[in-house]
Amino acid sequence: MKFTRQRSLLLLLSLCLAALVSSSVSCTGGNNPADDPSRVRVGIVFDIGGKDDRSFNAAAFEGVKRAERELGIVLRDVEPGNPTSIEPAIRAFAERGYDLVIGIGFAQAPIMEIVAKDYPNINFAIVDGVSQLPNVASLVFKEHQGSYLVGMIAARTTKTGKLGFVGGMDIPLIHRFATGYEEGAKAVNPNVEVYRNFVGVTDGAWNNPGKGKELALSQIGKGADVIFTAAGNSGLGAFDAVEQAGKGADGRATHYVIGVDSNQNMVKPGFVLTSMVKRVDNAVYDIVNDVKNKRFQGGIHVFGLDKDGVAFSLDSFNQSLIDPAVLQEVEAARQKIIRGEIQVTDAMAK
Repeated sequence: MKFTRQRSLLLLLSLCLAALVSSSVSCTGGNNPADDPSRVRVGIVFDIGGKDDRSFNAAAFEGVKRAERELGIVLRDVEPGNPTSIEPAIRAFAERGYDLVIGIGFAQAPIMEIVAKDYPNINFAIVDGVSQLPNVASLVFKEHQGSYLVGMIAARTTKTGKLGFVGGMDIPLIHRFATGYEEGAKAVNPNVEVYRNFVGVTDGAWNNPGKGKELALSQIGKGADVIFTAAGNSGLGAFDAVEQAGKGADGRATHYVIGVDSNQNMVKPGFVLTSMVKRVDNAVYDIVNDVKNKRFQGGIHVFGLDKDGVAFSLDSFNQSLIDPAVLQEVEAARQKIIRGEIQVTDAMAK
């Protein structure tokens, strides 16, 4: 195999990472579980923002941790500090012969494509990215469907008729969230206004809560009283913004945020109207289970409302915030989307 100087340096970095990946057990004579051939070994490389972002990465982490508990796999993870660290991390797991290497985030798709070609006998999975390689499972979601439902809830909740959307990176994937949200809102109130803003155009857009808060406060200044955020760690700034807006005389929040990916209802109790849950945890768990049971299949795996791949969260933190009649209306729409009677625009298909 021929390597350019840059690829050779990446391989050297990946070998260094491989040493780190395999060194997370005691050196006092105990066996390294990563060397146990009877156990499935899974490596996961998170998106920028890290596994504690309480959003996208956190959902993926919950899925692999559940697999670790229930399936007895050996799990190792890497949190890249910057985009240049992603390929060496993916390559390190492949070089070690891991049974499954998972990449989180669309930005990793072209990188995984490069590595997967070099290791055709290794199974890979990419969340939110698409690959045509037979050894790569592409785990994608119908975010526009779940966003439509929370858009309906937002439109039934707003008192001003003005809503906000704070996206992370200004890319088609995040436009999919925004478009579904706006369509759902306008389905119940055609006159509603939706303000859209994005944190940035680079990977740093996922990890800038200060900018997220700035955008949310600007939308609040224009009258938006419900803000949906799809911005990774940057979205936490919108949570701070609605909390800063405070509560009214009735003790209820004057402004609400809608979380994304994970259930974020508990992040700012009383200020989080709901969360558009993207079941990355289930998708990741399922692909690990497939590898363990030797039924891994490459190709595109799609998770929509019909497979509980997307949903909105309802629990003790937000149940009192949403009228039961609204929940019935949203459930009826959910069923219509599943049956194909409501077609939500997929902004990525344009």
